[in-house]
Amino acid sequence: METITSARAEALAIGELSRLTGVHIETIRYYERVGMSPPPPRSAGGRRVYGQNHARILAFIRRARELGFTLEEIRTLLELNRAKPVSCAEVQKLAGLHLESVRSKLADLATLEDILAKTIAKCVSDVSPDCPVLDMLDQDVEVSVSFKQREQGVPTAA
Repeated sequence: METITSARAEALAIGELSRLTGVHIETIRYYERVGMSPPPPRSAGGRRVYGQNHARILAFIRRARELGFTLEEIRTLLELNRAKPVSCAEVQKLAGLHLESVRSKLADLATLEDILAKTIAKCVSDVSPDCPVLDMLDQDVEVSVSFKQREQGVPTAA
């Protein structure tokens, strides 16, 4: 695969780059500020002029974000991609750690699905003095409020 940084440059305005990559203009500027994307050259009038290289990097970042990679992980992947030869072992290690995280989140979501399904199954269709779904949500609110108060050092009623 050709490295992201070796593509031929074309002159693109930031709006065109945004439309081409699906990345919002402010996000493009943010990626430049934090060093994820190289700063573009400026035209004689001071406007940023982007090239195909910028488009490829932004598309790479967008796709990696869609897959749930953090910005630091993406930064590392970009650095690994620039290195020649590419260290597939390092990329594999990073991707493997990310896969573990995804699997953990999937397990958490499966648990959440089970809890919600069981709670909803307890509901009766008519009017009732208690609603299992509302009770479950209210209990979680009380627990999270109590937890937040404890984190902030606010005494809670025992």
